[in-house]
Amino acid sequence: AEELLAQQLSQLHSKRERDHLRAPGLAAASGGLHEQLLKALPFALTPAQRRVAEEIAHDLARPVPMHRLLQGDVGSGKTVVAALAAAIAIDAGWQCALMAPTEILAEQHFRKLIGWLEPLLAPRGLSVAWLTGSQRKKERGEMLDRIAGGAAALVVGTHAVIQDQVQFKRLALAVIDEQHRFGVAQRLALREKMKDQGQEPHLLMMSATPIPRTLAMSYYADLDVSTIDELPPGRTPVVTKLVADHRREEVIERIRAQLAQGRQVYWVCPLIEESEALDLTNATETHHALSQSLPGVMVGLLHSRMPAAEKKAVMALFEDGRMGVLVSTTVIEVGVDVPNASLMVIEHAARFGLSQLHQLRGRVGRGA
Repeated sequence: AEELLAQQLSQLHSKRERDHLRAPGLAAASGGLHEQLLKALPFALTPAQRRVAEEIAHDLARPVPMHRLLQGDVGSGKTVVAALAAAIAIDAGWQCALMAPTEILAEQHFRKLIGWLEPLLAPRGLSVAWLTGSQRKKERGEMLDRIAGGAAALVVGTHAVIQDQVQFKRLALAVIDEQHRFGVAQRLALREKMKDQGQEPHLLMMSATPIPRTLAMSYYADLDVSTIDELPPGRTPVVTKLVADHRREEVIERIRAQLAQGRQVYWVCPLIEESEALDLTNATETHHALSQSLPGVMVGLLHSRMPAAEKKAVMALFEDGRMGVLVSTTVIEVGVDVPNASLMVIEHAARFGLSQLHQLRGRVGRGA
């Protein structure tokens, strides 16, 4: 009890400290970028998205740093809420940074955000920049110049975004996706980016892993929590079933039926290499076995030890619909969006954590 009390008191103390800090007050201008983006979106926001977007806009308008956690199931539309927040910051003449834990996820955000924001930013001479660890020096140099000069209104990337050589001209909003994958030090590094101007950026953290309210209140005592509690219309409910290992042939039969309907399938394995202690079928063997039992179907393999270019090529084949089955380790846990994929098989589900299973489940049911 004493430890809990000490933890709560220290968090209360840091919250009070932060309330003395200053952040740019960003009011949404009528007829501004925020409204233009809402008009340009190819879909209408759900009431839950609207409510959450308003909570964030209210925080941004205050001259105290926002510290908000945005929760919402996979596919509930957190990215668009983040884009609306970014639009408010950019409209007020400031910059926004979005950081994601993996390159696949960062790239997915980047594509979506470019599609929505670039047409509105271009007439203002602004753009969306892209930063990752695997970038070529020349391209990276160009990005850094645009960020320092302020022409890059929105910067999307992996933790490359918080490295020392990245100098923002005026950073007002930092968005961290899958925030449980980042440590406190990394969050602090983002906040440090504005120290010399005596201000802090507003901080919006996003997570698709549901955190029970009681835990959120104790673990994140210094956070305000917004929850998107409804999925956009047209999302298919996902049915989860447990099947015994000896019924493997039935599962493969089910896969054949889905493929015959023109659908695609994920097959997720926990390990890349065989370990004697844990007698698990590894991804490579599963890939081989499935290729044999599904003649005429392209079966792909994806794991973390593959070179980046090879991963990209495999993902491209799956996204284009040319690959019927993708055998993968948890590399696909976040940010893979293939609406045509209707079935996912997870082997040895007990080896995965709850948040991983939750993320994985979010990869299916993305189509109408």
